[in-house]
Amino acid sequence: MFCTIINDCQDPDAVGRQGTRVASLLGVAPTFVGVKHELKLDEEFTGAELEASGCLVDALDGCEGREGVILVNVAHRHGKGKRWPNGTPFGYFWYKKCLVVSSIDGAVLSLVKKFKLTDSICLMEVRTVMKDLFEKEVVSESVFKHVSQTQFRSFDFTPRVGAYLINGGRVPFENYSIDQISDVQNCVWFVDNFGNCKTTILPADIGFEEGKIIDTSCGKLSCLTHLKDVPDGQGALIIGSSGLEDKRFVEIVVQGVSAAKYFNLAVGSKV
Repeated sequence: MFCTIINDCQDPDAVGRQGTRVASLLGVAPTFVGVKHELKLDEEFTGAELEASGCLVDALDGCEGREGVILVNVAHRHGKGKRWPNGTPFGYFWYKKCLVVSSIDGAVLSLVKKFKLTDSICLMEVRTVMKDLFEKEVVSESVFKHVSQTQFRSFDFTPRVGAYLINGGRVPFENYSIDQISDVQNCVWFVDNFGNCKTTILPADIGFEEGKIIDTSCGKLSCLTHLKDVPDGQGALIIGSSGLEDKRFVEIVVQGVSAAKYFNLAVGSKV
């Protein structure tokens, strides 16, 4: 059993509170992956949503479908988030034996859609689920009332519902087609500590072949399978380590320096 949290509430207090709640419910210390709101915005997606989408795929790759829970929440209360009563709804789906509980708005599940990991999401309404858990005597009346109105759903709701579902529980839901999730654009979803830029592009999307030249927003770049083959100081497209099963994301790199700085790229930059 494992638990991974992917979340935009990443200050030390929020990380500690979420980790403690998960550990108390599941008996395992979670892995925490923080995503950042301040990253580049484009016309449709925020950087935090794109980061979460890619990190979710990488977490699924890491667990290889073994039993565990991944809790994902990037839920804005401002701007587009105002269309929901209390932030974006949550849904869940299974990848083999792994349960994913996630906010559904924006690009958070766009790479799940691209990888065709599920046909539909089990869409939940927080108050309806908590009422059901109260009526089953899983939670107290005070917990039901509190969680139904909470401002910190990553602390109060997702750990509880995740623990309940992974242990065989059932909650009310509606089927939400994956077709309703936004398609992901060809862009950067993550910049690693070396400045290498992970993109949402798969090799098959561009007919990746060793030595092939591709027109990109960064100019013409050669396709090279391995980072070691990129000449010093030169940019290239390589097949990175991130992805799932036999599908790995294409990365933009510059040998020896940060590609993000060299090409002025950030999460959300179109490529």
